[in-house]
Amino acid sequence: MKKRDQEIADLKELVEISLKIRPVTGELLTLENDISRLDSIEDLRAGAASANNILNSDEENALTLLFTARRSLESIAGKDLELDKIRDSLVETLLNLSDIAADLSRYSENLDVDPNALASAQERRAVLTSLVKRFGKSSDKYLALEEIIVDAEKAQKRISDLSGGEERIAELQSELSGIFLKLKESAIKVSKLRTLSAKDLGELVTKEVRQLAMPQATFQLKVNSYDATDIKNYSVNGLDEILMVFTSHGGGELLPISKAASGGELSRLMLALEVVIAESEPLGTYVFDEVDAGIGGKAAIEVGRRLSVLSKKAQVIVVTHLAQVAAWADNHLVVVKSESGAITESSVSKVIGIDRETEIARMLSGQEDSAIAKEHAKELLQIVRG
Repeated sequence: MKKRDQEIADLKELVEISLKIRPVTGELLTLENDISRLDSIEDLRAGAASANNILNSDEENALTLLFTARRSLESIAGKDLELDKIRDSLVETLLNLSDIAADLSRYSENLDVDPNALASAQERRAVLTSLVKRFGKSSDKYLALEEIIVDAEKAQKRISDLSGGEERIAELQSELSGIFLKLKESAIKVSKLRTLSAKDLGELVTKEVRQLAMPQATFQLKVNSYDATDIKNYSVNGLDEILMVFTSHGGGELLPISKAASGGELSRLMLALEVVIAESEPLGTYVFDEVDAGIGGKAAIEVGRRLSVLSKKAQVIVVTHLAQVAAWADNHLVVVKSESGAITESSVSKVIGIDRETEIARMLSGQEDSAIAKEHAKELLQIVRG
């Protein structure tokens, strides 16, 4: 209680003094600049007058000499381009100095100030400095004054919060209850939408993955919702925990995909998932490695077909050893490793036309010169092209 009472007293003092002094943002720095100027008024006046006399006195002065020099150069204008450039520079300098002379004259006239201005500024600075020493938090006096101005603006509400006692606590609890009710309603609504969407997504992915050499596979998303009445169960994502479960064979137990799917199965499952998601929210680039592990023949062709479908929505990069998958690519790149002593090098080249048919044949049979493999390669590429 004593701590709260002391804080209230300090805040009231801050409000009272701030209302009396009424500090302004940036005022302390402005005052110090004014004091520096006012304290040197005679030196400033003498310096400005001396400079103005040099430029623009009744006797021979800098401007008069420059005017004379300009007339001398104008009398021979057009006879030499280099000299004309010098004359142009002189004219520009003359114009600048004329402006400076006028500025100096105005500056000298404006230096006639109230003789009490210096004392008034010094007194105001002393008041603000005292305020900074009393309430300032920062070691930088200018920043400290800005913080005091902000604190004074917030102080009245803080005083109300501290002084309200049980009444204020009840008011805040009522506000919190209202906010929590809205949070609960929104979270329950999101949970229902997630449950419906999870069912639809599971069915679509299952349909896709069963065409990838896993005819008995099942994929589901389980939405586990926590108790909506306990505020501790909420996170930035709501009340739900989403679990992806999978089995690759009929009657198998649905387990988390990290436990239920092998590397090749996981790649095909991800392919099925991404084909479905890409229909509504395609990403920029997909990379697949071992997506064709453990399959061949018709199933491999179907994997290639699905990758081709996905490539219509986004960029797809596939690492494969199967001709049935590679044949679907828009661009076919071959990676070759070579050894030279202790150094192993890799090179990448794009194959098109006959070279691509030869590479597809090699992938089918392991031989580049097999006539049968080349015929199969042509047939495979024709199937892909439709």
